[in-house]
Amino acid sequence: MSKIYLPTLLITTLAIACGQPNPEERLLELKKQEASIKQEIAKLEKEVSKSDTTASKKRKSVIVTAVADTVFEHYIDIQGSIDARENVNVSSKVPGIVTAIYVKEGQAVSKGQTMAQIDDQVMKANMAELHTQLDLANTLYLKQQNLWNQKIGSEVQYLNAKNQKESVERRIATLQDQINQSKIIAPISGTVDAVIVKLGDNAAPGAAAFRVVNSSNLRVIANVAEAYAGKVKTGDQVLLNFPDIEKQLRTRISFASRVIDPLSRTIKIEVPLQSDPALRPNMMAQIKIVDYVAPKAVVVPVNVIQYSLGKPYVIVARKEGAELVAKRREIEMGRTYNDKAEIKSGLQAGEHVVTTGYQGLNDNDLIQL
Repeated sequence: MSKIYLPTLLITTLAIACGQPNPEERLLELKKQEASIKQEIAKLEKEVSKSDTTASKKRKSVIVTAVADTVFEHYIDIQGSIDARENVNVSSKVPGIVTAIYVKEGQAVSKGQTMAQIDDQVMKANMAELHTQLDLANTLYLKQQNLWNQKIGSEVQYLNAKNQKESVERRIATLQDQINQSKIIAPISGTVDAVIVKLGDNAAPGAAAFRVVNSSNLRVIANVAEAYAGKVKTGDQVLLNFPDIEKQLRTRISFASRVIDPLSRTIKIEVPLQSDPALRPNMMAQIKIVDYVAPKAVVVPVNVIQYSLGKPYVIVARKEGAELVAKRREIEMGRTYNDKAEIKSGLQAGEHVVTTGYQGLNDNDLIQL
């Protein structure tokens, strides 16, 4: 302002110095200057006030997300592992030396297929001797039978010959069973996962010689804590995640135990799996049991929910004329899972929730996208 009125003051000073006007003229002149100064001050104050108002209405940049009806699911998270229903350690039924191995690891075998041979030379020699005895017994029996049919000889002789023949036949059948048991047989169809026995080893009942796995009949087994026992039942949907192979499946529980284990305080569940070469027994599985479903729910990120006096609210963006305004909206929350929250009321599909820039945002603040 000193720059604006400096020329006027100089002129006035010079005029006074030169002309020395009377007091009335001087007073009139000063009043005119006063009125002009007040007008200039009022003009400048108006401009400053306008500038402050514009600054106060500065818009805050935000990012909004439109909410929509969606399916909200809540899960019980547990860990389990893949188990083969048919995972068998195969052993010999009789003791003896292994004389031949007919399979190798990774080979497919059928139920009843011979996998290895136990030394049976002594039993085969005994079998040959019994067959010789059977030939003699059959000959004697046929002769006695012929005589008996002709009413020659006694019945006792005929019965003794018959008994002798049948006795040898039973001994042959028993020995044949023993010879059959000298073979290690695959009890199931599957894949040879391990060949444990070696040529010359002394096989024994109960000592594993092979391991056979049927990888087409797999399941996931897990234990659920007692606290969730009442929420888990057969037929419940589950999401399976196998992190080692980055594979996910949605299926259902095929079995949920009704009895709580007294030691672990858990119940056992089973989830069947379809045949898949990528799935292996003992592979870890992350299990999400669906215990709550809302088919048409409004869902927002948990982190956008704020609290005032213990009541939750979110900030929504609403159009008011040409301006975009932030509005505080109190909500009723349902369940939450990880970073998602179900909104029971206070928010409807189609509204735009501020998801970035909501910190420090007040009701009726101007915003921009």
